[in-house]
Amino acid sequence: MSERSISLPEIARVFLRIGAMSYGGPAIMGIMQAEIQEKRQWIDKQRFVEGLSLVNMLPGPVATQLGIYIGHEAGGMAGGVLAGLCFILPGFFILLALAAAYVAYGALPSMRDAFYGIGPVVLGIFAAAVYRLGRASIKEVSQAVIAVTAALVILATSLGFAVTLLAAGCVGVALFHSRPAGLVALVGVSAAYAIAQYLDWFALPAAGSGAAAAPSLWNLAAFFFKVGALTFGGGLSMLAFMEQQVVSQLAWLTPQEFVDGLALGQLTPGPVLMLAAFVGFKLMGTQGAAVAAAAIFLPSFLMMLSILPLLKKLGGLRWLRAFMRGAGPAVIGALAASLGQMAPHAAPDAFTALLLIATLTLTLLRNVGPLSLMASGALAGLIGRHAPLAGIEELFE
Repeated sequence: MSERSISLPEIARVFLRIGAMSYGGPAIMGIMQAEIQEKRQWIDKQRFVEGLSLVNMLPGPVATQLGIYIGHEAGGMAGGVLAGLCFILPGFFILLALAAAYVAYGALPSMRDAFYGIGPVVLGIFAAAVYRLGRASIKEVSQAVIAVTAALVILATSLGFAVTLLAAGCVGVALFHSRPAGLVALVGVSAAYAIAQYLDWFALPAAGSGAAAAPSLWNLAAFFFKVGALTFGGGLSMLAFMEQQVVSQLAWLTPQEFVDGLALGQLTPGPVLMLAAFVGFKLMGTQGAAVAAAAIFLPSFLMMLSILPLLKKLGGLRWLRAFMRGAGPAVIGALAASLGQMAPHAAPDAFTALLLIATLTLTLLRNVGPLSLMASGALAGLIGRHAPLAGIEELFE
């Protein structure tokens, strides 16, 4: 638990604010670190890193599960439920309004200029969080090696976060507790991954051939529950799977409708998987949106709130601490890899690169709050698309 008692209304207020004003899964985790761990100190850095390790090894939306974890640490079971709900609900209602406007008028709101400035700002916040967490969790040369190896594995292979972190945890057991036990566990993880790949365990079956007909509410709920419960790799991999199923296999949406839903999702704060609400709304209106959103996030609540009490009871075990000493640095390496992959898209030119550097500097040196930085980034984006700031690029040519 946290060092001080955190009231449930305070948990609700903070997570409503984050859910209403934060964009991008990895960036949201950076904002949670800055707003909750760094500024309010509800949990220490080590527990935050342990939470990151846990949620990256589970299927489902990572940022939502991290919110549930923090809420549970701060306020117990009720705090976990409240944090998760308050993080999700603002995005649901905003996307519901945008989807209704889209269906009624067939047009998307134009906010490209604002997001031109927000992108590098959220990346800068993310980079600052990775730096701070890295300093807290990497204390030995062996842990630094684990972090670098994890980053290279993420960048160069298709193993993904979950398998990489499990393997790093097994290495931690071998290094810091029992070499035979750690090596046996590592062989077991490798064998399980090979079997899962061979049998394609994590792929959901297509819901039938001619699925152009609208599903029932039960089928809609069952589909999105499976997506939330069985899809590893965080929001981006879940979106890719949803596109393949919803467009290609089930024909619930046309490719253009799915792309429009993605655009609306980018305009919506909070978890990116709120796209499920758009799919549900297109198929069955407000009722479908509510069912789809509830179904895709429900597995996260069930998993986190059942696992966390057990982990607290096991927290004193030496092997678990050793596992986290290996998995924690791997989280930092994996996040650094994600940072490198996102940088060219979030900061494609000199102006946005300057915004990223300024955000990183202000966050680390002046501890400026992320929400005010994002508002400033949106304003800078609106101005920077036009003269004279757009001319900054010419200085670097």
